[in-house]
Amino acid sequence: MINNFTKQSLQSKLPSISDELLSISKQTLAVNNGNIPKWEAAINEIKKQPKGSIDYQAPYLTIHTKNNNIEALQQSLKLLMPWRKGPYQIGDLQLDSEWRGDLKWDRVLPYIQPLKGKTVLDVGSGNGYFTYLMALAGAEIALGIEPFLLFNYQFQAMQTLINNPLNAFVLPLKLEQIPEKPLFDTVFSMGVLYHQKNHLLHLQQLKTVLAEDGELILETLIIDEKQGEQIIPQDRYAKMRNVWCLPSTNTLHTWLKRVGFKKIKLVDVTKTTPEEQRATHWIGDNTQSLKDFLDPNDDYLTIEGLPAPKRAIFVCQK
Repeated sequence: MINNFTKQSLQSKLPSISDELLSISKQTLAVNNGNIPKWEAAINEIKKQPKGSIDYQAPYLTIHTKNNNIEALQQSLKLLMPWRKGPYQIGDLQLDSEWRGDLKWDRVLPYIQPLKGKTVLDVGSGNGYFTYLMALAGAEIALGIEPFLLFNYQFQAMQTLINNPLNAFVLPLKLEQIPEKPLFDTVFSMGVLYHQKNHLLHLQQLKTVLAEDGELILETLIIDEKQGEQIIPQDRYAKMRNVWCLPSTNTLHTWLKRVGFKKIKLVDVTKTTPEEQRATHWIGDNTQSLKDFLDPNDDYLTIEGLPAPKRAIFVCQK
């Protein structure tokens, strides 16, 4: 299915790097992962289901299929748990993911340049929920990159159900594997920065792949100014191991300016709530979500006593 990427890339700015991206992707997918037979079996079963068109009917990315075997479809999709990003609806089946991605998209969309005709990169795309929304917004091509293999299979599951797939793709790549060429008109990095040990390197890499005057949409965890310039968690943050730094909005503005971005705008700050991140029966055996990560006596603190998750969106240009 990823081979369709080569054909579509010819309509965008990406032909010069498409072969390299596909070569790396195929090597990644060839790894010895004990879950792959289960995931591939799920995909093969999903292929037996009817296909339909896709559109966005908030909060769901909706695939308009008819006469699905709902029980079989649900069983196959549950072999691909946990479903973090979404939600999706396939025919009469509602796949309520842990995150309500529509709420984030509603915060982002009013402040960005139109995506129509653009070559777009979605860094840390997960299963491609936002990548699909970018394509539906008119992107010439929307490329999601996601190194976690399970989420690539989730994207493939959705692609399998669409009778006329959008110009949206998810490849098992890391940002540092994208050739250092300024090819993308718009780059999204949402929920990625705080997982980077070297935050300035991540910002520099985002800038490198942006076209001249291209736009970066950066969404990440932040802290209030009163809590200092930044917090470096000593162990876990909201039960996550790999959170390296939580900056204030002023500190993050300084980082963006230092890397060389211009027209830097802070367009939104929102406290994460259980409406947006919550446990559903689509997240698998580990049923904990946001409410389990917070201090039970004070939802402005995490279970570790740090400031509760709050997210900022910055929009800036190269």
